[in-house]
Order: sequence, then C-alpha cells, then structure tokens
Amino acid sequence: MSEINVVPYIDVMLVLLIIFMVTAPMLMQGVKVDLPEANADPVENQDSEPLIISVDAGGQLFLNIGSQEGQVLSLATIRDRVSAVMRRSPEKPVLVWGDRAVPYGEVVTVMVALQEAGAPSVGLVTENPK
Repeated sequence: MSEINVVPYIDVMLVLLIIFMVTAPMLMQGVKVDLPEANADPVENQDSEPLIISVDAGGQLFLNIGSQEGQVLSLATIRDRVSAVMRRSPEKPVLVWGDRAVPYGEVVTVMVALQEAGAPSVGLVTENPK
C-alpha cells in the first residue's frame, strides 16, 4: 500500500519558518535615526505591521509606506497619508522614531498631526539601554 511520506515536507517547512523568522526583523526598514534610550514596555498590538514616521536629526519627516520610503515628506502630506491608512485600518499601530537631537516640540507637533489624522494612539520608539 502506498503512503505519502510527509517527513521531508515538514523539514522543508521548518527550514522556511527559520528563514522567515530571521529575515522578518530585517524587513523593518526606515531612515537611520539615533533613538534615545529608555526602559519601556513593548507595544501590545504586534499583529499588524506598524505605521512608522521617522524624524531625523535635521527635522526631516519620512513615512514607511509607499515605494519611496527614503523620500522627505511635509507634515501635511504625512497627515493625509496617515489619514488614508487609518480609514482603511483604524486599529493600525502608529509609531514615531524621533532622533535624540530633534527638539521635543517638533516630535510633539508630529504626534498632534498624527492624532488629527485619526491615529487613536501614537507610540514613541526608544532603544533599551545597554
């Protein structure tokens, strides 16, 4: 009687799982910013990819959606794009990567614009102290 041997398929599946687990953190690309260090708890909703707004040391704004993630955007453009994303998926997490050299007021301005765009809560990304 002929039977299908599934052991090789399970091995292939486990290898693919390991590959995806290793490459998934590398897929989170963005603009290089020097994040401040802080002891903080991680964001609870990790199911969907977050919407990330980066503020570099010069105060330039970047958004991680679209084909040109490295393109400098205005605050009004970011507000419009985030608003469109929030209409489609209102529970999408929104995070701000603010460089430690950026004045606090500029990061607050970005956060206010994100809340005006419909983001229910905006998180700040930090690095754990070493």
